[in-house]
Amino acid sequence: MSFLTPVWNYVDALVHPAAQQDALTAARHRAFIAPRLLGSFAALASFPVYIAFRGVPSALEVGVFAWLVAPILIAYFLSRTGRYENAHILSSLSLTGLVGVVAWCTGGIGSFAAIWLVLVPLEAALSASRRVVALASTFALVAAGLLLICSAAGLLPTAGTEAGEHGALAALGIISAALYATGLALGAESLARTSFWLLYAEEDRYRLLARNITDVITRHGRNGAVLFVSPAAETLFGVGTNELSGHGLFERVHVGDRPAYLTALADSASLGEVRSVEFRIRRGDAAAQAGRFVWVEMRCRPFDRVAGTANAGDREVVAVLRDVSDRKTQERAIEIARAESERANAAKSRFLATMSHELRTPLNAIIGFSEMLSDDSIVLNEARKLEYAKVINDSGRHLLAVVNGILDMSKMETGNFEIAPEPFVPTQVLAGCCDLLALKARDAGVELKTRIADLPEVVVDRRALNQILINLISNAIKFTPRGGTVTVSAICEGATFAITVADTGVGIGEDDLPRIGEAFFQARGNYDRKHDGSGLGLSIVKGLVQLHDGEVDIHSRLNEGTRITVRLPIDFEGKNNRAPDPIKLVTQRASEFVAAVRIPVKKSA
Repeated sequence: MSFLTPVWNYVDALVHPAAQQDALTAARHRAFIAPRLLGSFAALASFPVYIAFRGVPSALEVGVFAWLVAPILIAYFLSRTGRYENAHILSSLSLTGLVGVVAWCTGGIGSFAAIWLVLVPLEAALSASRRVVALASTFALVAAGLLLICSAAGLLPTAGTEAGEHGALAALGIISAALYATGLALGAESLARTSFWLLYAEEDRYRLLARNITDVITRHGRNGAVLFVSPAAETLFGVGTNELSGHGLFERVHVGDRPAYLTALADSASLGEVRSVEFRIRRGDAAAQAGRFVWVEMRCRPFDRVAGTANAGDREVVAVLRDVSDRKTQERAIEIARAESERANAAKSRFLATMSHELRTPLNAIIGFSEMLSDDSIVLNEARKLEYAKVINDSGRHLLAVVNGILDMSKMETGNFEIAPEPFVPTQVLAGCCDLLALKARDAGVELKTRIADLPEVVVDRRALNQILINLISNAIKFTPRGGTVTVSAICEGATFAITVADTGVGIGEDDLPRIGEAFFQARGNYDRKHDGSGLGLSIVKGLVQLHDGEVDIHSRLNEGTRITVRLPIDFEGKNNRAPDPIKLVTQRASEFVAAVRIPVKKSA
């Protein structure tokens, strides 16, 4: 094959550039050019040998050899223009003329050359064009008809060839016909082989694409039955493709999404439009992974109408499915973030309403009673002055408590609240807090009970524990009606100690219970609520407990009471500085605003 390589390279170079873009078209051009060039050059090269054995050729022989130049010219025409059908027409016309002239000179329709007319439409069949085959057949039939008419009318030339010369021409015709038929056969075989390999390569390319693409390609027939599914389904669905055939894919679709799935396929088949739908589908074996669904997106479009299809409802549909679980997770996260943002905005609004009440009420009292004390035109006795001074003092302390609560909450949210663990016995702190709030309980008509067991020495922040207890007991007293009971108990539970504050108060509704402990949140709270307070008490308690790596349990029923249990480690040595929660940064902004406010207080003489 090495010595033919330059020849094939030369033939490839003669292919028109427009035909080189398609492999099958280029193969057809090569199959047309190569046999005509090789056959014509071989025949012309044998002409001197023929003269050496034959002697001086006749005019007919010279004409036949001269006619062999025509295929070379036609191949050159195809190489320059790329007009494949026109080149086939010229080749058929040339072959018909050559056969017709030889047959006319050697006996007409009964000549040995007349049978060559059969090769004319056979050669044209290689063009794969009905128009070329029809024209070639017309040329052959016209030539045969003319030979038949000339033979019947006696218009043929007088046979001037001897028997030897006639035999030589017959031999030349047979050899030429054999060579020409061989060229046609080789060209047909080359085209068939090229078409086969191109088809195989195309199928292999699509097969490779279907195997490696991550999306699943399915083909659906009538009623959505799966006729074909790509191998990628094994990765996406975790089962073999044979389990998805027929209605196997439909049976894996979530029951709630099956109507949308079937509607998309039906609309695509009946309306001839592209449809897109998202649905859940079960992944893996039903027994091993029951209830595990993933989100997929399916885009389906109809096939072209198949010949013989009765109606559009029988049209097949091709669909592309891809896993969109990650996108669904992101959408869910965005939705949660949006809800958190809206809740933060609502918290800000509640904060403004709550702070407006909590700050303005004591400030109004401080300003009003201080003006009365400083007005010389108003005559007040000593008892009234003491009463006004006490109101001013209580209002100032309440205002200071609100500001301190905001500052403490801000420090905990920003991770700047420092705790200093120290060893002590918590029984003393519990008793001190109960004694401190006993007067408040008596004034509110609430019975304060204690059930404190013997507790071991603990290592926690004393100030934080004291603040936790005061906030819990104060809230319990505040929300317990007169005649109710508040019980404080403490026990040791392994490596932790638990403090429980239970009351028989108003309780907390089920809707509000999950949000108890959020900054500035009050159950059923608004600006004209019955109980005062900023809503930071339980938030501060939760923050302090989290800094000690503890936990808070809240159990409550509306109109039945509340029980809050705080569990802290007995031996806590580390510090837990937490990063700020972005949703609660409004607390920090509010505290900065409040801290910037300076309230002037006049000292009495």
